Amino acid sequence: MYPYLKGKNILLGVTSGIAIYKAVDLISKMRQIECNPKVIMTKNAQRWISDQIFSAVGNCEVYYETFDVKTGWIPHTELSRWAELFIVAPATANIIAKISHGIADDLLSCTALAYSKTSKIIVPTMNVRMYENPINKKNLEVLKQNGWSIIEPEEGHLADGEIGKGRYPDNSEILEYSEYLLSKKDFMNKKVLVTAGPTVERIDPVRFLSNRSSGRMGYELAREFANRGADVTLISGPTDLKPPSIVKKIIRIESAKELREKVLEHFEDSDIIVMTAAVSDVRIKNYSEQKLKKDTIVNLEIEKNPDIIKELGRKKRDGQILVGFAAETENLKENAIKKLKEKKIDMIVLNDVSREDIGFEKEENEVTIFTSKEELRLEKNHKRIIANNICDFIFSTFF
Repeated sequence: MYPYLKGKNILLGVTSGIAIYKAVDLISKMRQIECNPKVIMTKNAQRWISDQIFSAVGNCEVYYETFDVKTGWIPHTELSRWAELFIVAPATANIIAKISHGIADDLLSCTALAYSKTSKIIVPTMNVRMYENPINKKNLEVLKQNGWSIIEPEEGHLADGEIGKGRYPDNSEILEYSEYLLSKKDFMNKKVLVTAGPTVERIDPVRFLSNRSSGRMGYELAREFANRGADVTLISGPTDLKPPSIVKKIIRIESAKELREKVLEHFEDSDIIVMTAAVSDVRIKNYSEQKLKKDTIVNLEIEKNPDIIKELGRKKRDGQILVGFAAETENLKENAIKKLKEKKIDMIVLNDVSREDIGFEKEENEVTIFTSKEELRLEKNHKRIIANNICDFIFSTFF
């Protein structure tokens, strides 16, 4: 789900190479998320895949002739003016060299020269020796200096049998960075600490105590803050989720003790602290190095874990914003407000985890936000949208 791309005019430039089939998948995804795409293909790209495939899959117009001027409509100037985002994927060493040196000898390079906005992405894909060539590296640096964002290729097996850097990256990374470029930057220069996922308290080498948190809400909040310009640190418990590619600081933890240590390590430098992690209330006092037998498992000793957010509430300085989450099954509002006051939290987000259609392990949520002065209900929606609305509330309330 990419809400910032919906309805946006996106121009996709496609050059030749074996990775071109992944560009077909990219244009397909653009159609699915309801972008408004158009495609420019180089002549060599058409030797690999027909322009009709891009047109059919993307339900869009495909251009390749520089001089296809009709009734005053000049392709490279009009397309460069029309697009809100310009992506060249895959980008060969040849097109990288031409754009970096201002050469304009086909429709794609002409359009690139005429495109004056900063929302532009190059996705290099090529043989590893071509990619690592100092001339290509220098050309990529020139592009960066001229406002192009470079999405680095992946390492691995290449089409020619070699192993190295040059593979086309996952299209989700391209779309995530596209959203970043088109998002408002109201949290620029803010440092945000987000905790997410469950904690795990080990009983023995094969058993543990944990909870149902998938980490999705925290990951979406980390993504949203990063999209909007914040310097985000994500501290995550065990989860199957892939972290947002635009969040560069990821810290993995397991237990509540580890979570506390890492939170305190980054707490003082953070402007906003968002504690979405579902922290286990207790831990095993008598952890066993060997697997426990059935007749001894019932004799577990437990002890309380530290109340991390309460500790943060006591320590937070003026200007810091501390956001908590309350997962409740009864007396929802009363319990949330009690936590807000007792733990000295600036804002708390209430989840009704008794419902099976939202919350734990689900893509959707429905929450209520409380501060000492306000209450705001966010109706059921994808957690991506909920995260967006939570960030809107934080900005409008505290900044």
